[in-house]
Amino acid sequence: MGLGIVIVEVCDSNLMSALELEQLEEDYPEIAVMRQDCLSLCGLCKLRPYALVNGKRVAAKTTEECIRLVKQAIEDELNVYDI
Repeated sequence: MGLGIVIVEVCDSNLMSALELEQLEEDYPEIAVMRQDCLSLCGLCKLRPYALVNGKRVAAKTTEECIRLVKQAIEDELNVYDI
């Protein structure tokens, strides 16, 4: 079971919520994906795909690019913990 050292938060209204983000939990056992009703970033939410990785905003023009950036942010966070 994952420790949830890295939290990935996604707004239910954002394009990212349509993706199978729980796959990230299989790829990175140390993370937890949290789906939220609202992350209070409505302007960004309507404009482009985004997620929060340990509270840091990760956004891109496409969901594919956003997933790539989210994975990079996860790896950067895990490097802090030397995992």
